[in-house]
Amino acid sequence: MGERTGPLKNLTIIDCTMALAGPFGTSLLADLGADIVKVEPPKGDGSRSVPPLPPDYANPGAEEPAAVDFGGYFASINRNKRSIVLDLKKDEHKEALLTMCESADAIVENMRVGVMDRLGVGWDAIHERNPKIVYGAIRGFGDPRTGRSPYADWPAYDIVAQSMSGLAHITGPEEGTGYPSGVSVGDIYPGTLLALGVVSAVNHARETGEGQFFDVGMYDAMLAFNETVVANYGYSQIELGPRGQHHPNLMPFGIFPARDGAVAIAAPGPGHWQALCEAMGTPELIDDERTKNTFIRRRNQEFVEDAISQWTSGLSKAEVIDAIGGKVPCGPVNSGSDIFADPHVEARKMITRFDLPGDNPEVAIVGSPVKFTATPAGFYRRPPKLGEHTAEISEQFELNLD
Repeated sequence: MGERTGPLKNLTIIDCTMALAGPFGTSLLADLGADIVKVEPPKGDGSRSVPPLPPDYANPGAEEPAAVDFGGYFASINRNKRSIVLDLKKDEHKEALLTMCESADAIVENMRVGVMDRLGVGWDAIHERNPKIVYGAIRGFGDPRTGRSPYADWPAYDIVAQSMSGLAHITGPEEGTGYPSGVSVGDIYPGTLLALGVVSAVNHARETGEGQFFDVGMYDAMLAFNETVVANYGYSQIELGPRGQHHPNLMPFGIFPARDGAVAIAAPGPGHWQALCEAMGTPELIDDERTKNTFIRRRNQEFVEDAISQWTSGLSKAEVIDAIGGKVPCGPVNSGSDIFADPHVEARKMITRFDLPGDNPEVAIVGSPVKFTATPAGFYRRPPKLGEHTAEISEQFELNLD
């Protein structure tokens, strides 16, 4: 356990989110120092049971759970938080949540439209108790308060947001019909925007004394993330297809084979293209009529890709990077073990290691990418066991729970 030292250590946020999108957003705020009070139902956030799991994991709903009741998925997006169990179907627990909101800066949730309202703890009830509070919500298709979508009542997951926004359509092999991203970006990016919305609305509330409701629609967020599809169609009605391993407009700008994997090389500008050609031992390609600028190279994509691939495929990833690193934008296509061995990751403290409770080995999750000189952010509290801080939080907010 450490001290909250980030620039948001003066914020208190009630976190009623579960799964990935909301908890990812509040984990960013927690890393930056905010006091995140995670409100969980009696059986806990369902993501607690998602692998990878430690050896002595037990279902948190068990009568005598083991020392650890969360896996790596939960841990990576719920570090630095405290957990309190509230059953919002009970009147006294609803009152407890409303009481907590009286002195909090913000509350966030990612329920379906109307769920919190039907429970009696939606925006109207909370705003009445604290006019300065910020209420943030993540919905698949937004909240009717900010614009009613015809899909407002539909459930949504990451894959739905990726697909409807066009991201899946431009991902994967060029001859395919689209692939989802390997990362749940349809959750993670909306969660990131939730965090930005919270700090923006809290800043407004502190200046004016006026709280407000805001929401992030997963579909909306992914449209913003996937701006290239909108811009290409909006300017010239170009329907982008699956990108494959290369950029639709720039060349070279993609992934090339190596003897032991693959490397990314981006050299669309003249200086980088010259450096790449010199490293490959093909200086004649610098001013060749087929390759003299990025637009011509894109029209001659197969020729350019073949020339670069012939060079990279005979070398290891490390040999390619040794040849052009620092001169041409490049990098190896890393696996998990590669990332853990990368000196950059160590120097930037991007791997956070901590001891789980009980008889478990040391584990690791990703660190905070936002680095401050005066108000360090990062890991100061391991992820909470279910309801671990119920008594502590009850005392802080003077709650009366059974």
